Amino acid sequence: MQFFASQDHLTAVEWILRAIVGFAFFIVIARMMGQRTISQVGILDFVIVLLIGNIIAHPLSDERLGLAGSMITMTVVLILYLIGILLSLRSNRIRKLFIPAPIPLIENGNVLYKNLNKARISIDVLLSELRMHNTEDIQKVALAFWEPGGSVSIFLKSEHQPLTPSSFNRPIQPFKYPKTIIKEKKIDYNELNQIGKSADWLLKKIQTTYNNVTINEILLGTIDENENVTIFLYQ
Repeated sequence: MQFFASQDHLTAVEWILRAIVGFAFFIVIARMMGQRTISQVGILDFVIVLLIGNIIAHPLSDERLGLAGSMITMTVVLILYLIGILLSLRSNRIRKLFIPAPIPLIENGNVLYKNLNKARISIDVLLSELRMHNTEDIQKVALAFWEPGGSVSIFLKSEHQPLTPSSFNRPIQPFKYPKTIIKEKKIDYNELNQIGKSADWLLKKIQTTYNNVTINEILLGTIDENENVTIFLYQ
């Protein structure tokens, strides 16, 4: 554990260990800071920019510091960054670590105060986001999410949505957000339980609607309020 302490000289292995520990530490700190601080960049991008900027700045500004250690550290951090991206593409659990799920802020005209704290934003910030979406009344909002990128997505209630040619001569239906029940070949059992359905019901529904389609072929699957299942296949 000598690489933790200050020393006159570090071996290449100790530089690598320092880089790994520092990278992991910054990931933890970024998660604790919350989505608001990270803003428009993801956790991995936030960490890589912060680390590389600091790593290269010191040897370039201090003639007493050599470049070798900084170059080793930068290389290790870059490799860890690329590994993190590849793993997040392949593993849903790791993706959730780097890309948190959207946080609902408003549901059916009601502000979810506990989720405002979770997103680390104030009611003033929420109202500002609503104004930027030309929405002056919270009660007009069916759903609003704080997205991982730091923005707010807003869905108005059906009666407050802009009119389109397809809206005429049709009764107003309540706004319903389709639920994601399959993502990258995996069934979301939590969502199924919330709507009172089982995996067997879902598989039978898919077989009835889409002939000869298996779970392993499905990239994304959603279900609406009428229990209509829509799937998107790998292309």
